[in-house]
Amino acid sequence: MTNITHQQIQTNGITMHIAEAGNGHLVVLLHGFPEVWYAWRHQLPALAEAGYHAIAPDLRGYGETDIPDTIDSYSTITMTEDIRGLLNALNAEKAVIIGHDIGAHIAWLFAELYPQRVSAVVGLSVAWHPRADLPPSQLVKRAAHGKFSMFQYFLEPGLAESELETDIRDSLRRFLYSLSGDAPADLVSYLFTGKPAELKLLDEMQDFTTLPDWLTETDLNYYVRAYQRTGFGGALNFYRNKDRDWQELGRKQIANVSQPSLFIGGERDCSVIFGSVEPMKTALPNLRKLVILPSCGHWVQEEQPEEVTTAIIDFLQQEDIR
Repeated sequence: MTNITHQQIQTNGITMHIAEAGNGHLVVLLHGFPEVWYAWRHQLPALAEAGYHAIAPDLRGYGETDIPDTIDSYSTITMTEDIRGLLNALNAEKAVIIGHDIGAHIAWLFAELYPQRVSAVVGLSVAWHPRADLPPSQLVKRAAHGKFSMFQYFLEPGLAESELETDIRDSLRRFLYSLSGDAPADLVSYLFTGKPAELKLLDEMQDFTTLPDWLTETDLNYYVRAYQRTGFGGALNFYRNKDRDWQELGRKQIANVSQPSLFIGGERDCSVIFGSVEPMKTALPNLRKLVILPSCGHWVQEEQPEEVTTAIIDFLQQEDIR
């Protein structure tokens, strides 16, 4: 198995930690919340063995990457600039950009803002969608119908951090289980549409009785240590910039996503269930395939790593990206 190595890269005014493996065409793997680079531990060596230079950064605010102090330092636009600076530092004219969850938001936007730097784009869990007519905070409030909304809860600085950091191991276990394919079939629906508004984030989330095959104690320990170091504030600041993103992107010239693209989601993935792939189907002219993994929850590249890795490598090889 190819070894994974690590280095620190200067980009966009921050120091960014990356894990990497292999040589060849650059493939950038962007994690989501509450993940770090480690979410791609299965894909990094597999992509390397397939002939690619695979890198997985810790996004700003996460892991061993810098944690800027101000909330407005975490806009999606700023995070695309981090990735552009990363490509520049690695002397890569083009790269395949792959993202999960928050990372998918960044991947799709990077393909729109810097089309000449993207040879192909893959979104996991979060589909591409056009700019909405209203700010995201208004859309989220409308969709909540007076029930608890995770994303509204994230908007108040310090609120979610205080809850999640009380017992980081317990918080991560509950979050990972409740949004996974291992959880009861009706739990995700309840958490996103039926949970009373007065409850907190972790209220009614459930925990593993025993860890599944896709998440070992070693894996969980890695995540726990990462968030013991950083806390959750930097990670959550992404959500606190969504209205600002909406305003700034309304003033920018944005290209269509014309690069070859692929979408991978889980059949029981909250972002698939409560999102929509329909706009993506009609708007992306080179969307090659939609892969929906049976019985899979939100943590697709961890829950079903072989299926995700195979789908990505098959896509890259069919596009003759080497």
